[in-house]
Amino acid sequence: MIGILKKIGGFFLDIIQTVVVALSIFVIIYLFFFQPHQVKGSSMYPSFFDEEYLLTDKISYQFQEPKRGDVIVFTAPKNEEYEYIKRIIGLPGETIQIKKGDIFINEKKLLEEYLPDNIKTQSGSFLKESQSLVIPMDQYFVFGDNRPHSSDSRAWGTVPRENIVGKAWLCYWPLDKFGLIKRQ
Repeated sequence: MIGILKKIGGFFLDIIQTVVVALSIFVIIYLFFFQPHQVKGSSMYPSFFDEEYLLTDKISYQFQEPKRGDVIVFTAPKNEEYEYIKRIIGLPGETIQIKKGDIFINEKKLLEEYLPDNIKTQSGSFLKESQSLVIPMDQYFVFGDNRPHSSDSRAWGTVPRENIVGKAWLCYWPLDKFGLIKRQ
């Protein structure tokens, strides 16, 4: 009888150890490498749809700087309880301007192949029509792809580097959208 109890106890101890190790690995991966995020709203349409699930790469920006075209997840500037997903348009030290629906970076028109041809970028309360703005160091200018329906840097300003959680890396839900997210 004691032998059977030892075997059962050993079996449950093995299960508990396996669960603890698995949870520990999950927590380490979640805290330091990858984090799931859900797209909320239509600000990134047509690139991303409401309620899609993305995996955010939290480690690559430890070794390289964010680049124009990267889709990033960051702590919202006006409410730190939320995280937003937007595309990097302007980099630190660059001059950004919106003229007649087009974006200019250092006086050159920005080509945005990820947007439909008929989409025009309107100015906002932070960046007004034809106003030039030099993006401060360690700050980024971000826009949603759905320009008419996105609250972004045009309205509330730049995103500090320390607010960036990571780069959107993989869309994993719904399954028909499964795939790596490419920088445009």
